[in-house]
Amino acid sequence: MPPALREFILHWGDLGGQWGVNRSVAQIQALLYLSDRPLHAEEIATCLGIARSNVSNSLKWLVGWRLIERVPVPGDRRDHFVAETDIWEMVLRIAESRKEREIDPATAVLRRCVRAGGEDPRVGKVARQRLEAMLDFMETTDRWYQQMVCLPKAKVFALLKMGSRVVNFLSAVKKSPGKRRSDAPDSAPTPSGRT
Repeated sequence: MPPALREFILHWGDLGGQWGVNRSVAQIQALLYLSDRPLHAEEIATCLGIARSNVSNSLKWLVGWRLIERVPVPGDRRDHFVAETDIWEMVLRIAESRKEREIDPATAVLRRCVRAGGEDPRVGKVARQRLEAMLDFMETTDRWYQQMVCLPKAKVFALLKMGSRVVNFLSAVKKSPGKRRSDAPDSAPTPSGRT
């Protein structure tokens, strides 16, 4: 394997560990992402030096998260796998899975705690306010996420590429609501969306 590809796969595995994903899972996903053809489990195990049983479990996990899929290969009865290679789709699938497994349950607990805390005189004002603030943040983030996933990919990338212009626009609006300040940067878009 070329050193550049090996370095990417190893680093992706390390990143996976930091994100709470098994290192082998992340390495397999990286290998399949870089591969120009479908690979079967034995090839993956040999290439990465990972036990076949670990590869099998990791493949199930990746299929469950819809980051890879099984594909047929003519003349070969073994399962072969390919990775999702559209980066935006990968990010969406990871975000969706993490949201369902982590964010949604946490938000549900916060809603129950806010409701119960509001009815319980033993819960102090500060604790209630902090629970409400956290719930507001979670719900606002969820609404933003729902809006972003509904946008066409081209619009999301256009928004991302605007970068500092969005920040400059928001700063200009905050300084002078309702009209554009003369000292706002020229590159900041106006409320109508024109620059």
